[in-house]
Amino acid sequence: MKEVLPVAARALRLTVRSWEVRAADDFEKVFAAVNKERPDGLYVGPGQLIQNNRKRIANLAAKSRLPSMGGSKAYVDEGGLVSYGADLAARYRRVAYYVDRILKGAKPADLPVEQPTKFEFVINLKTAKEIGVTIPPNVLARADKVIR
Repeated sequence: MKEVLPVAARALRLTVRSWEVRAADDFEKVFAAVNKERPDGLYVGPGQLIQNNRKRIANLAAKSRLPSMGGSKAYVDEGGLVSYGADLAARYRRVAYYVDRILKGAKPADLPVEQPTKFEFVINLKTAKEIGVTIPPNVLARADKVIR
């Protein structure tokens, strides 16, 4: 993330600022710092600490009236504004396929490594309304799921 995201951001003429969180108690401190800088948006990265605190992060972002994006539908279900990421159900179906092949005698080393092929875009309109963001109709039309 720290290597790839800044390169992509520069190509889009965006500035990326990162805040490090090492423990659950750090979120309030980080959001205090974020609120002083007032960025245009927040990308909620991956990691177990982040996943365990999705609802807390979504609530802090909403309280700050900060549009936030995560990589999983679960973040939006917890109150985040939007997510775009690999479809978890599709990934688990592929895992089941691989388990089946291995149980039938295939050697794991002989199976190809796959990347996700199905992605989902989810929008939470409740959160959008709460933070005062209007989602354009053409963006809503592209969403796989809209939480109303």
